[in-house]
Amino acid sequence: MNRLGELERAVMDVLWARNEPMTVREVGRELADRDLAHTTVMTVLDRLAKKKVVTRAREGRAWRYRPAASRESYVSELMFDALGQTGDRDAALAAFVQSMDGKGAEALRRALAEIEQPRN
Repeated sequence: MNRLGELERAVMDVLWARNEPMTVREVGRELADRDLAHTTVMTVLDRLAKKKVVTRAREGRAWRYRPAASRESYVSELMFDALGQTGDRDAALAAFVQSMDGKGAEALRRALAEIEQPRN
């Protein structure tokens, strides 16, 4: 999975913040402070669709875009990809965990405890 560029990330932040599909115009309005051309937003969304980061459905003459996965799922895939690039996955995981603060370590403990519990 590819990392997102800065503008792609901004567009995805808009889509992840919404619970419904958005048109290019709607996304552009949310990014009004960036003063982007409509065609720029359209190009970014088209690229994200080709990368399968967003899905789109036709509504009249416009496309409506939505994230293909949650932000958490996307970041998780990036983490898995990064781990796949190391020759020593255990060492990479250990280094990652050692770099965590107490709050992050506690969240990791809770997640591990949750998956280790027997499912009913």
